Amino acid sequence: MRAVKKEWLLGMLCVLSGVMLMVMHPVQAQAGQADRAAYRAVFDASYYSAAYPDVAAAYGNNADALLNHFISFGVKEGRNASAEFNPQAYRQRYEDLQAAFGSDMAAYCRHYVAYGKAEGRNGSADGQPVVAVQQADSQAQQTDSQTGTQNNGTAQSSAPAQSTQQASGTVIGTCTTSYVDNIPRATNVALAAQRINGTVVQPGGSFSFSNTILPRTSANGYVTAPIYVSGKKGTGTGGGVCQVSSTLYAAMVYAGLPATERHAHSLPVDYLPAGLDATIAGSYLDLKFTNTFSQPLLIQASANGGTLTVTLVLQ
Repeated sequence: MRAVKKEWLLGMLCVLSGVMLMVMHPVQAQAGQADRAAYRAVFDASYYSAAYPDVAAAYGNNADALLNHFISFGVKEGRNASAEFNPQAYRQRYEDLQAAFGSDMAAYCRHYVAYGKAEGRNGSADGQPVVAVQQADSQAQQTDSQTGTQNNGTAQSSAPAQSTQQASGTVIGTCTTSYVDNIPRATNVALAAQRINGTVVQPGGSFSFSNTILPRTSANGYVTAPIYVSGKKGTGTGGGVCQVSSTLYAAMVYAGLPATERHAHSLPVDYLPAGLDATIAGSYLDLKFTNTFSQPLLIQASANGGTLTVTLVLQ
């Protein structure tokens, strides 16, 4: 009887422990499930697979895997959830929702399903730049025309790069971001882009963004503009060069070129989603990479009229 009673007590202790864990941690479990449900409600796996050949090459038509990719990467990269909804575009379009939800992307999905659609709000990315990390090779363009879908300037950086060509003279990654022209910051953006433009990194060679654009001093042509300092907004010589380093990093991500050094900003930037930015500071924060390809890697960069484009080309 004592043995039976002891086993019964141990069993009850295990049950009670499980109940206590559920009581102590219900928010985390429910929040994860609730967010996934919100993303699922706006997600069209068939559309996602057809719209993004790089993702389809990695995950095929596996609906759960496609949803996982969208939640983990696609949302941050600005990809469409379906033909009619893009969370980043929805966020950018409505200031009242930005004030209410901030960076909670699942909340935008919930709002669109529960209220936005009925209110006639536009949830699509058509005609609105979201994030222009684009697949630039002809194979991707052909696939898009065959499926009847369009890139809409959305990011394509996280899936394995089976679709990336590595022949001589082939574009393997490109990113375009926007900035305000004709202000001091634009001077720094254009100057940094000019200084990395035409750089060739040999196979096995290393690249330092900070060294390439030279120290951010007035003697080197840089001017005073807004910067982030320790999580606060301020001003400093060279403000804006981090948009060039970030645009380069986003192109690297798509090209499958890993950074050997990269640092996120202390505050969100407005030209790329979280996870695709790369800040530099003095000589202690830099964006660096090693050319892991068997061919020389050419960096092309241009900044003109508020449009910054960085492209990586294998020669």
